[in-house]
Amino acid sequence: LKERGNTLGGAPTGAGKTVMLSAVARDMGGRSLIVQHRDELVAQNERTFRAVAPDAITGIVNASEKDWNGDAVFGMIQTIIRNLGHMPAFDNIIIDEAHHSAADSYLRTVDHAKKLNDKTRVFGVTATPTRGDSRALLTVFDNCADQIFLGELIKAGHLVRPRTFVVDMGVAADLMAVKKTAADYDMEQVARIMDRSVINDRVVEEWQKVASARQTVVFCSTV
Repeated sequence: LKERGNTLGGAPTGAGKTVMLSAVARDMGGRSLIVQHRDELVAQNERTFRAVAPDAITGIVNASEKDWNGDAVFGMIQTIIRNLGHMPAFDNIIIDEAHHSAADSYLRTVDHAKKLNDKTRVFGVTATPTRGDSRALLTVFDNCADQIFLGELIKAGHLVRPRTFVVDMGVAADLMAVKKTAADYDMEQVARIMDRSVINDRVVEEWQKVASARQTVVFCSTV
């Protein structure tokens, strides 16, 4: 950040990206705007930041609150973009789930911040530094400081080694044949293969058998 003025950090789910971005906001000094894309993340990230930097003053900008004061301001992107005229200068713009940063609302926010302070630094964290719609993050970040992988976190003892259950639905060859567009898979082709009731029902059946009593995150080929 000090050398380039912007940088991206890649870390998988469970790595503690909110702790990381909080430590960066604390250690870089100055005032930071931390940008989130979901309302529940605003309060969640603010709580984590308070644990990392208990002496700092925080503010929240969302649908019900417009407090731009504080060392760290946690804002919902939709609210920020509607209130750009009220946004003060910041030393750091920190973007949670930074794969969203190529969207127009984020680009306008970063552009406005740099008009107010041309030395504003931009830091982003994400588990998925590539986007499905082919829009490049290079418009905001021209480098990646580091990317930590699940294997490293497991080896270091930070994450539990996973157990893997494979359900063979006979579509492996079809999936291997899916074309890539801009280094990502053609998700329409993937959906035609995967989003079928016979596959969805079988996956749910397997989940009920091995993990229905556990909190679960599901990654799907389509919504």
